[in-house]
Amino acid sequence: MNLPASDSHTGYVRAPTPWSLRALIAAGALLAALAVALSAYAAHLADAHSQSRLQTAAVFAFGHGIALAALAPLARRALTRIALYAALIGVAVFSGGLAAAHFFAVSTGLLPYGGSLMILAWLVYAVDALRR
Repeated sequence: MNLPASDSHTGYVRAPTPWSLRALIAAGALLAALAVALSAYAAHLADAHSQSRLQTAAVFAFGHGIALAALAPLARRALTRIALYAALIGVAVFSGGLAAAHFFAVSTGLLPYGGSLMILAWLVYAVDALRR
């Protein structure tokens, strides 16, 4: 049973975090972990040409992973959650596409869409922050 937690310092009862936000937090942590592994692979095993692309993928995945893990617990408004999910999808397409191009020799044709979605997501997040 998922009962509300009590803050021992203030006595306030906190509502449980919704599954959609817990999923974003977990996805952010997973992105950060995968980014560290990808960066290690790029530094130690990849050829010089591939290192740059894989490090770019790792940097974007790590940055967005940390941002998602940190911001998701605060995302109580629907537009905020939509923006964070859009950032997750965008980084998955962008960073995942760069990694997939290296490991599976797939096309990088979708990368601009992932990058554009990340940009749009952060702009929506900014607009929503100004509306609060």
